[in-house]
Amino acid sequence: MSDAFILLLGAGGHARSCIDAIEQEGRFRVAGLVGADAETGGTVLGYPILGNDGELPSLLRRYCRALVTVGQIKNPDTRIRLFALAQQFGCELPVVISPRAYVSRHAKIGRGTIVLHGAVINAGAEVGDNCIVNTSAVIDHDAIVGSHCHISTTAVLNAGVKVGAGTFVGSNTSIRQNLEIGSCCVIGMGQVVTACCVDGTQLPSVGAGEL
Repeated sequence: MSDAFILLLGAGGHARSCIDAIEQEGRFRVAGLVGADAETGGTVLGYPILGNDGELPSLLRRYCRALVTVGQIKNPDTRIRLFALAQQFGCELPVVISPRAYVSRHAKIGRGTIVLHGAVINAGAEVGDNCIVNTSAVIDHDAIVGSHCHISTTAVLNAGVKVGAGTFVGSNTSIRQNLEIGSCCVIGMGQVVTACCVDGTQLPSVGAGEL
């Protein structure tokens, strides 16, 4: 394990997946996490929750490297705010790629994006800043994903798909090749998307009345 410390911004369930990928990759050592008031003083997988949002500026000054580890479903606002704050304090926001994922050397991945176990990002694909490419998601060749998106577990973006910034694509969703999905959309789990979606589209999870 490296001695290069990284501060994790978020201490919920998604942070556990991030910690596992960071440990497996071995480039960074988790310094600790920033969580909600009630979480401060606790631990996540043995790592300390060092403080809450009020203490975040001092923690960002102390550590020069950070990763946003808050999850994202209905909107990306919290992740965007934390990413911008880390930038403001001059932190490095590295890409984290699980060694159990495959990312083509011909793909492009933006700052602060995490690619989790089993995910595939093929040649010519582009993923923006501060994204989550979750477990076993597939981003096929020449697909483009904007910043602050979450491509959830086992979701499939086929060749040439374009996804706008801030969009969530749910588990087991499949998007037909060459479609455009707008910004700030929520595509619920299990959808088979065969037509373009405008900005702000909300598609419920298949078989459920809500997202």
